[in-house]
Amino acid sequence: MKETQTIQNQVKSLQTTERISGSEAIIKCLLAEGVDILYGYPGGAIMPVYDELYKYQDKIHHVLTRHEQGATHAAQGYARISGKVGVAIATSGPGATNLITGIADAQIDSTPMVCITGQVASHLLGSDAFQETDIVGISTPVTKWNHQITKASEIPEVLAKAFYIAKSGRPGPVLIDITKDAQFEEFDFKYEKCHGVRSYKPVPPTDENSLKAAAELINNAKKPLIVWGQGVILGEAEEAFKAVVEKAGIPSAWTILGVSAIPTSHPLNVGMVGMHGNYAPNVLTNECDVLIAIGMRFDDRVTGNLETYAKQAKIIHFEIDPAEVDKNVKTDVAVLGNAKTSLKALLPLLNPNSHNEWHQKFKDLYSIEYEKVIKNDLHPTKEGLTMGEVLKEINKQTQGDAAIVTDVGQHQMIACRYAEFNKTKSNITSGGLGTMGFGLPAAIGAKMAAPEREVISICGDGGYQMTIQELGTIFQQKAAVKIVVLNNDFLGMVRQWQQLFFDKRYASTEMTNPDFVAIAKGYYLNAKRVTKREELAAAVEEMIASKEPYFLEVCVEKEDNVFPMIPSGATVSDIRLE
Repeated sequence: MKETQTIQNQVKSLQTTERISGSEAIIKCLLAEGVDILYGYPGGAIMPVYDELYKYQDKIHHVLTRHEQGATHAAQGYARISGKVGVAIATSGPGATNLITGIADAQIDSTPMVCITGQVASHLLGSDAFQETDIVGISTPVTKWNHQITKASEIPEVLAKAFYIAKSGRPGPVLIDITKDAQFEEFDFKYEKCHGVRSYKPVPPTDENSLKAAAELINNAKKPLIVWGQGVILGEAEEAFKAVVEKAGIPSAWTILGVSAIPTSHPLNVGMVGMHGNYAPNVLTNECDVLIAIGMRFDDRVTGNLETYAKQAKIIHFEIDPAEVDKNVKTDVAVLGNAKTSLKALLPLLNPNSHNEWHQKFKDLYSIEYEKVIKNDLHPTKEGLTMGEVLKEINKQTQGDAAIVTDVGQHQMIACRYAEFNKTKSNITSGGLGTMGFGLPAAIGAKMAAPEREVISICGDGGYQMTIQELGTIFQQKAAVKIVVLNNDFLGMVRQWQQLFFDKRYASTEMTNPDFVAIAKGYYLNAKRVTKREELAAAVEEMIASKEPYFLEVCVEKEDNVFPMIPSGATVSDIRLE
């Protein structure tokens, strides 16, 4: 009875009209959407909103990042681990344009995010006023939706729509630009959440005939292979997915954004597909008779040469976004809809199966990969440290329960290949855009969204320096992020390509690095450097045991390469082991 009364009071308070400023309305809209943390950087055109934030400090925690790009990546990390909408806020002009990289990253990786930017007063629009840029025009190609507000009365409806669009269907980033006069203007405020937008159908209906056709192909398959992506996680379909995999007994491989939907130790989890994916699922993609793609978009880094990709197989595509169906790979059966709904409906149509002989092929090819690649990465006999053995030690110390947030490069591929995950939403990385500088600020957002979890940011020495200033945010927020920099004094992935395809002409890839430990200590963080194998275990143990932020630099071999590797544009079965 008490709960019912509380709900009625909340509904009544939302429907009550009060005369307030546009800037206060923005804060009230955020509160109504359940926002308790936002990331940003103040400036002239957004100052009225920050003035209101000052009054609401007990309800919304604003995190002052050291750069607006850091704010977007932190909001992404927050969204990816929580499943909620991340929020970033910035001023006009350079503040707004500094958000663009993070917005583009969120767009291609389907991350729900709302960005709010201040804008010059409406009478100055188009006059090249101080710090004026057309951020709506600039952001149009990389947002799911954007809108400019010039009247305070527009704020409630537009912000409600923004949160609905960002989170519904295939998630993505939304940008709302608000002129300064609209922030000052008073109006009669009332807020109602958005539950639908005319002409926008976020979740297409699942066709029963398509489900039956998919089930028939799966039931008759002799060599089926599942490749799943982030759609399983975004659709909260992990349990339904696991049930389908286990009932049908199908070997299942993942894209880098799909990993952790089921534990890496699951017997039907056969590893990663793509350019640096595992040998067996890549090679056997071109031997399977039915390929079941679930919540993935056939990215070029997954498929390699489309002319030779799985041409022998019938293709089933489970997908929420109709635009992705037949975009890259022609499908035989498309099952539209949310993965959780469609997989639950598929389950009773499937026959129990095991495919033991087909599974054995994956095991045989894994043995080859282990001997040629994995053993040397995880149990090296050479003097220098490898990135793989650092991941092996982290796995040992965290028991696979940590959330791993990576930057972009060799360390990213090593982490995706070797990190062990027991829980969903545990691998947070920049997939489609490949944004160097993502790792450190994204780890801040992830830790603040899930303070009870161990969050480890794994970076290379290149990408780390692109957002190294966010150490200041970590120090100010006391966010207990653990930072591991795998330092090879190179832009490692570019150097690898130069070695393999450009006759070792290492043009502008060797780095003269600063004293990373000294910099971390300059931000008052605990810090340590490891240069020898015998120091590694104790240093990782000390880092994991710390209740405070911790920085660990591990100096690794300069010219180690990440294998297996499918050269760009090659066929998945042409994967190189060395």
